[in-house]
Amino acid sequence: MKIWVDADACPAVIKEVLFRAAERTGVQLTLVANKPMRVPPSRFISFVRVASGFDVADDEIVKRLSAGDLVITGDIPLAAEVIEKGGNALNPRGELYSADNIGACLNMRDFMDTLRSSGIDTGGPSALSQRDRNSFANHLNKLLTSYVRNS
Repeated sequence: MKIWVDADACPAVIKEVLFRAAERTGVQLTLVANKPMRVPPSRFISFVRVASGFDVADDEIVKRLSAGDLVITGDIPLAAEVIEKGGNALNPRGELYSADNIGACLNMRDFMDTLRSSGIDTGGPSALSQRDRNSFANHLNKLLTSYVRNS
């Protein structure tokens, strides 16, 4: 298993959790973004810079993804592609996307997009809370523990 991070929009505090997890478990972590990004020196952590453009980082992640890999993203269409390809997708708030819930997530995303397109202010997401961070860390730990145990 490898961990891929849709890093342009990933909160710094979540990246720090991921850096520690990669070092602790030895799982390869790759951040993908269209702007330069600092990553700690580690044989387990790497960075791939892609060109600017709509979905360029997403496309690169999907291209490199193997079944069983984990992708960290808040991008629901990317999560749907990951699941379709046999990967796992976890958002920075700790929500694990699955074949069972991704359809509903896509429908809600499309509905909110329609509301915004018609001029309705839907507000943005709330700030990342400590509860969100804990949920993310707990889901990540479960996935990594399962992987390490089965390796």
